[in-house]
Amino acid sequence: MDVAARIEKALETALDAAGGEGAPPRLAAAMRYAVFPGGARIRPRLALSVARACGDGDPAAADAAAAAIELLHCASLVHDDLPCFDDADFRRSKPTVHVAYGEPLAVLCGDALIVLAFETVARGATANPARLAPLVLTVAGAVGMPGGIAAGQAWECEPMVDLAEYHRAKTGVLFAAAAMAGAAAAGHEPAPWRIFGARLGEAFQVADDIRDAACTAAEIGKPVGQDATLGRRSAVLDLGMAGALDRLDRLIEEALAAVPACPGAAELKAIVRKQARGFLPKELAREAA
Repeated sequence: MDVAARIEKALETALDAAGGEGAPPRLAAAMRYAVFPGGARIRPRLALSVARACGDGDPAAADAAAAAIELLHCASLVHDDLPCFDDADFRRSKPTVHVAYGEPLAVLCGDALIVLAFETVARGATANPARLAPLVLTVAGAVGMPGGIAAGQAWECEPMVDLAEYHRAKTGVLFAAAAMAGAAAAGHEPAPWRIFGARLGEAFQVADDIRDAACTAAEIGKPVGQDATLGRRSAVLDLGMAGALDRLDRLIEEALAAVPACPGAAELKAIVRKQARGFLPKELAREAA
């Protein structure tokens, strides 16, 4: 089974369990709406790529870890789009969850997806219980305080914020968790993978800032110009477009340099290099090449 099929199957299994007998139908529908159809599934792909680089000795645990990271990501999007934050009307080229289902169900949907991420990890690690604790700690660190996605959202409520710190908590942490979870699922120590994932996540956030400034809503399937409209820190507003592109290049190189020794290190680096330019609009990718 290829990577994309593994991810979608794991997510379907998780959502089927959440929407089982006795579940409130509209909340179950909202959760499924938030997850399917997905975007590029970059974070779960990263988790499975790292698991493969580490030998992929427990595919069920790796699939569960990848699905859990994507569920956390989807939860963060639901909450990020709420009227109290970005007040976005569409995401992934369709109405946001609070537009389609109402604000109360959107809040509950995000909460339920976070809990489902933990349930998914617990079910996936049954064959190797010793791997459960590292996986749960990785998932918890990605979503909570002091540096998880909750903290990333909270930095937007502070009067002053360091751009790098904001990017680490807003985006980098889930990439770090994806890399660490992939390693943990394969029976490797997760901590050495933190820097690789974090730098890759920061690079993705810089690229997202660039897309927000340079793309149309139709191109990326969500509102653009949000950083300027909301007065939010971004790489483009702080560094200019040329500076943001330079920072993106530096972060990708730092990520590659941080790949720990593992059987599939060379293949993993090649995959990252190939996919990194996909972070950018085609026109800018050509300019930066």
